[in-house]
Amino acid sequence: MKIIYKDGVVAEAAAEEEQEVLRHTAAHILAQAVKRLYPQAHFGYGPATEKGFYYDIDLGEKKLADEDLSAIEDEMKKIVKENLPVKPFILPRQEAIKLMEERGELYKVEHIGDLEPDAIISFYQQGEYIDMCVGPHLTYTKALKAFKLTGVSGAYWKNDKDNKMLTRINGIAFKTQEELDEYIKLMEEAQRRDHRKIGREMELFMLADEGPGFPFFLPNGMKLKNALIDYWREIHTKAGYVEISTPLIMNRHLWETSGHWDHYKDNMYSTTIDEETYCIKPMNCPGGVMVYGSKPHSYRELPMRLGELGLVHRHELRGALHGLFRVRCFTQDDAHIFMTRDQITDEIIGVVNLINQVYSKFGFEYFVELSTRPEDSMGSDEDWEAATNGLKTALEKLGLDYIINEGDGAFYGPKIDFHLRDCIGRTWQCGTIQLDFQMPQNFDLHYIDENGEKQRPIMIHRVCYGSIERFIGILTEHFAGKFPTWLAPVQARVMTLPGTEHDFAKEVYAALEAAGVRVQLDDRNEKIGYKIREARQEMRVPYMVLIGGKEIESKTVSVRNRDTDETVNMTLDEFVAKIKAEISERI
Repeated sequence: MKIIYKDGVVAEAAAEEEQEVLRHTAAHILAQAVKRLYPQAHFGYGPATEKGFYYDIDLGEKKLADEDLSAIEDEMKKIVKENLPVKPFILPRQEAIKLMEERGELYKVEHIGDLEPDAIISFYQQGEYIDMCVGPHLTYTKALKAFKLTGVSGAYWKNDKDNKMLTRINGIAFKTQEELDEYIKLMEEAQRRDHRKIGREMELFMLADEGPGFPFFLPNGMKLKNALIDYWREIHTKAGYVEISTPLIMNRHLWETSGHWDHYKDNMYSTTIDEETYCIKPMNCPGGVMVYGSKPHSYRELPMRLGELGLVHRHELRGALHGLFRVRCFTQDDAHIFMTRDQITDEIIGVVNLINQVYSKFGFEYFVELSTRPEDSMGSDEDWEAATNGLKTALEKLGLDYIINEGDGAFYGPKIDFHLRDCIGRTWQCGTIQLDFQMPQNFDLHYIDENGEKQRPIMIHRVCYGSIERFIGILTEHFAGKFPTWLAPVQARVMTLPGTEHDFAKEVYAALEAAGVRVQLDDRNEKIGYKIREARQEMRVPYMVLIGGKEIESKTVSVRNRDTDETVNMTLDEFVAKIKAEISERI
């Protein structure tokens, strides 16, 4: 694939450049098509992204519908077929401003105004269309072989809610039609698995305009959530954690001491109590620090592992909210470990093993990133180097491959992030381990060492699920709502055939309930096929227990498996033993 750089050099694209160049060129072709169809359009930003491309456009009063997207896509195909050469050129800042003013591109003029006074601005032209861009791009429009527009959304200019809302047109582009077809197939599967749709069908959670970003969990959703929490508590108890709970609202001074106020206040909710500012916690860590600092500690007590299922609140822009994936309040499965410097490597290894245990339970593969010091950080160079080396040592001792993510650590320390991969290949960042030398110092924490001297503990912040709400969304899509038996909100549903007396069905229901199974009784006078479809396709119940005349006479049950669609006749005791084993062994 030949590409052209802003200095006019034409070269073969490196493999890692190809997708970005394709998608960036597609964004320019999109803008050219829009300008042809809507001459009043003005353009903001139009970058390539990890999954495709988009362009933010001011269309005035025009609202795009599905048929408009089709027309834009058709015009893009015409531009591709015209095989227009893509030509770069550069201009000094003032000439660049003049060119954009002449073309009515006021957003581009504002963008140039944000650049250095002596900046040289590069442009790319294809046919009548000129766009400000650093490139590189394809050399001819015909080189764009496979693309599709995927939707429309809103986006504030410069991502600032005080600015105008622009129309964002999204698209995807690939090197070949086969790659595009495969991606579309994947997206259709993702749409089928959408946790918002499945959540409604299975009655797991609801979202309401009265609380945007604040999910309501329904009875079935609470059963699922509590099953995850029960598992969390079990494995943490075995791993030597103790559970605490800290207040939802605490004084602003606490958040100033922790550093969150200076680094995170725009994402925090606050209120006034007794004429003082209090903050609704966006993180659990300062509360954990206060628990540790509430009494003196000896080195013999370390490491101290404090777990907390804390409800936290963070302000997210309304346009960014998305089901359970992006919310304004969520339950963080936090833990804070206080330890000596000598214990760092072993504790990190213990946390990695615990996170691996959790992800393996759900069938997730994952990869690991090590994120280093950001520009907006606190603490000394020496502490940051020691913390980063501590994380590296643990990962290398475990033999785990990892990617360095420069500058993406927390403001108080470097971190290890776990990116899990679901059954259709998507990745999600969930677990994290953050090593912190700063907060123990800010809160003047101590322990008494073996010589009777005061020493500063080191702190680990870590989560496994990350956000329990978000993890439920991920699990819902990973399993397409067909949760394993131990997680399923309804594990069995007893169903009677039409005209069947109900006493034996009630006995079966009672026996399963007594065995700790989450069970429902469906004795409606409906066709059994309808009942099965409802249980299997909407509620995704693992086991449907069918009761008819034959079963009543033989005192057996016919059990239909959700996943295999097979029906097996067995005694009630056999079925109770089978499902209890699946639940207790969490399979």
